[in-house]
Amino acid sequence: MQVTSVRIITGDVDRLTSFYEQVTGLVASRPAKQFAEFAGAAATLAIGSAETMALFSAGAAVPQSNRTVILEFLVEDVDREFARLRPLLAEVVQEPTTMPWGNRSLLFRDPDGNLVNLFAPQTEQARARLAR
Repeated sequence: MQVTSVRIITGDVDRLTSFYEQVTGLVASRPAKQFAEFAGAAATLAIGSAETMALFSAGAAVPQSNRTVILEFLVEDVDREFARLRPLLAEVVQEPTTMPWGNRSLLFRDPDGNLVNLFAPQTEQARARLAR
């Protein structure tokens, strides 16, 4: 099995897509008004309108209610990204910090309240974990 995509359901696809375009520096593909996606080398971040959930099962996903999942992005320099993104971030949960497991990490919330972690491995052990 291979993880291929993570999808965020939102009440405002345009707002959230714009936010992630600024965070990632990528331009989203927009195959439909209610859907956007950022294709990465290992996985895709998709953003779907709450309207799309009716195609699956109405009410199965509720926008702005996530309090457990963290979207994580590997970056070269966490401190540089923090300086670049700081004006965009309404809620910084944790400023750049080196974690006990060897990653330097920045944690913030996107406009829908989802947690986002930008991280960079700082130790050989942390780099080795990513090399799989």
